[in-house]
Amino acid sequence: MCGVSLLFCFATLMAIGQGQKSSGAAKQKTLATDITVMTYNVHHCNPPSAGDKIDVEAIAKVILAEKPDLVALQEIDVNTERSGKGVNQARLLGELTGMKYYFSKAIDHQGGAYGVAVLSRFPIIDSINYRLPIYPDKPEEFRTIAVVKVLLPSGQNMLFASTHLGLKEPNRLLQAEKIIEHFGKNDLPMVLGGDFNAVPESKVIQYFDQYFTRTCKDDCLATIPVENPNKTIDFIMFNGKESFQTMEIRTLVEKYASDHLPVVARLRPR
Repeated sequence: MCGVSLLFCFATLMAIGQGQKSSGAAKQKTLATDITVMTYNVHHCNPPSAGDKIDVEAIAKVILAEKPDLVALQEIDVNTERSGKGVNQARLLGELTGMKYYFSKAIDHQGGAYGVAVLSRFPIIDSINYRLPIYPDKPEEFRTIAVVKVLLPSGQNMLFASTHLGLKEPNRLLQAEKIIEHFGKNDLPMVLGGDFNAVPESKVIQYFDQYFTRTCKDDCLATIPVENPNKTIDFIMFNGKESFQTMEIRTLVEKYASDHLPVVARLRPR
């Protein structure tokens, strides 16, 4: 697992390929079975209706009910005062769901770390993270992207990523450009899930649409707030147009565990 030597990790990932929705010029085996993917902003496992309570088990229950192969998590605490010193929420969610995990810190927070994570039922054979930029004159929390390379049962590799973009649109656009700079020409199949803090008609999502295919287009269901949701900002997307076919896309009605509704997509490799 990488995360410390980013240049080395990036070189390792990119050496395997750069791409669009097909597996590239040196095609590996065709992916065999459908893959279920979830993206979930978990609000540091703090149910909004429960005061300061931290309920990691509630998030795990939502994940277990859907049995996803890959999960993109946002707003994860590791060793913070509010969530418990010694509590690594990414690791604990991995243990509770029986999945491998990888965490990427966005910022220091309350004596610990806060960021995004991924869970995978497949072996994680490499990983990398990048801090996403902000404009100096538009300060806000730094953001990050966590990317893992996983080995599928078919024997093929794919990339899976989780991100959480900023609150200010100029920063979100800058962060989107950085993600595309790193992964817009990747030959491996890649799925990206996250809280983009941007609606479908925004410049940010329209920019991603030039390089990735969203699992929802005109049928995107709202993901916030959990009561009477009216805004869609959580998405799952994949590179190119030939890697996957979206077989099913759902926004789950789960009102307790977080302040976002989770999104689940079933993808069929082409």
